[in-house]
Amino acid sequence: MTESSEQVGVGPWTGPWPVEEHFDPDLLREGDRRNVVDRYRYWKHDAIVADLDTSRHDFHVGVENWQHDLNIGSVVRTANAFNAAAVHIVGKRRWNRRGAMVTDRYQHIIHHPSVDDLLQWCTENEVPLIGIDNFPDSLPLETYDLPRRSLLLFGQEGPGLSEEAHRASTAVLSIAQFGSTRSMNAAAAAAITMHSWVRRHVYGQPVD
Repeated sequence: MTESSEQVGVGPWTGPWPVEEHFDPDLLREGDRRNVVDRYRYWKHDAIVADLDTSRHDFHVGVENWQHDLNIGSVVRTANAFNAAAVHIVGKRRWNRRGAMVTDRYQHIIHHPSVDDLLQWCTENEVPLIGIDNFPDSLPLETYDLPRRSLLLFGQEGPGLSEEAHRASTAVLSIAQFGSTRSMNAAAAAAITMHSWVRRHVYGQPVD
């Protein structure tokens, strides 16, 4: 069960086979080359998702997808890394999954055809909608106390949040920037914001 220096993952299981139900006989036989942490080596896909569901965090991530934003895959991959409750895609149902690196198989994805539909979901589930963009009325992410239960909504590359999403948000937050560009990559902004939530609610770091 040693890690190969040339291939990702592990080869076929050696020694007596485990008898626990969550192990996948095919992976035990053929090896597990998936992009999963060592804890989940040889586990069945459904068993991994079920285990993740026992410890998912209380924040959701949303992305507006009116022009087939290529950043969505990267946002999904980061949401999986931080074990977000779900990723909500607003607008077009189809999105480029390449950047997700198969992590979308382990992450709950919810589609909303419109901002109104997303807002209705937030209302029914009592989850505040927090927009992330650099509008004139935006508040600094660095000093805002992110709610534990929240949906962090990001616009697509270029146009950012739609005006409809801007108006619907409980608050809109901006990320401090110090260079010449007016905006940053949407996937990078999502990663920064998710990490801010983790610092606040997993590690208990107070806001300034």
